Amino acid sequence: MESFLNRYRSITVLLLVILAQLVLVAFQVKNDRDVRMIRVWTVTAVTPVARIVETLRGGSSGLIRNYVLLHDADAENRRLQAEVGRLKLDNNYLKNELNMADRAKALAVFQSHTPSKTVAATVIGIGAGTNSKMVFVDRGTVSGVERGMAVVTPDGIVGKVITAYPTASAVLLITDPDFAAGVISQKGQVHGTLKGQGTPICRVDYVPFEEKVEPGEWLYTSGDDRIFPRGFPVGVVKVVRSAQPFKEILVDPSGMARGLEDVLILVEGVHQPIPDTPPVNQSVFIGSAPPADTVKPPDNPGNAPPGAPVGTEADKLRAQYKDIGDAQGHKFGEGTPGSKAPDFNLKLPPPASKPALPAGGPSHP
Repeated sequence: MESFLNRYRSITVLLLVILAQLVLVAFQVKNDRDVRMIRVWTVTAVTPVARIVETLRGGSSGLIRNYVLLHDADAENRRLQAEVGRLKLDNNYLKNELNMADRAKALAVFQSHTPSKTVAATVIGIGAGTNSKMVFVDRGTVSGVERGMAVVTPDGIVGKVITAYPTASAVLLITDPDFAAGVISQKGQVHGTLKGQGTPICRVDYVPFEEKVEPGEWLYTSGDDRIFPRGFPVGVVKVVRSAQPFKEILVDPSGMARGLEDVLILVEGVHQPIPDTPPVNQSVFIGSAPPADTVKPPDNPGNAPPGAPVGTEADKLRAQYKDIGDAQGHKFGEGTPGSKAPDFNLKLPPPASKPALPAGGPSHP
């Protein structure tokens, strides 16, 4: 080995000098996207390794937990535990497949309904640091991703691309303190600026004191930032505090409410109208049924005898409309298209009271 180095010492030194020059040049030179070449090379080389490691880790963790750690149990216990482990693995596998299918279906449905051109991506890592609010996805410039593109899920916005590599991209999440986006309220069309706080809750700045924004109201992207198209869900207003000169508004973002595994990158964003109703994935309150003694019998709602249950206001209104229709000879549900509807402004005469019978009962001739 020593004689080999002595023989090719000049060539070895030359190669080392050339390698050092390349490293220095790559460290100093940036590409057209303002990213140092050494960083581009490093991320491009590490991304396939990270993807393989993540796949091996997910597939081998259950095997190690259910088989290797049970080596010292007795034979029967090992057999039973192995069976339980196998069933758990199958169950976990099926659940993961179902979750992946659900996420893929949700992304496909969202892609088919949104006018924007999107690229599906999977989160493969997070940024370094305990307070990091940045993730890496497995799509880069090869897939048409560029710096500044919006990242969303079917539930809402997630963040924006801050660096695009050939096979991966870095995404700054909306919870990062450096993030900002223009938003607009659903009801009053009030404009503001969404900012991250380093916590799961974001805030909205620059909303004038006199503007009306209520807790529970949905916020959408306004399109003012030239990154997120207008009309994408942002989140629900949780807290509104009056202050001068701007309100203090806290928002619970909806884009990461179900975790962050699969995302969509908007390659070509298209503005959308602000919907009149909140997104369908919001929680719905279902009230309890009215007490039984306040519900009117359905078979005779309009002519209940004295002492019968009163019923709800809807029952009273239904009985009134039915009586008006019967007085005009209208048969509900039998009219043809274009036929005349009953006049619901008609005032019915009060029911005539029956004459009282004589004390001795009815007389007979």
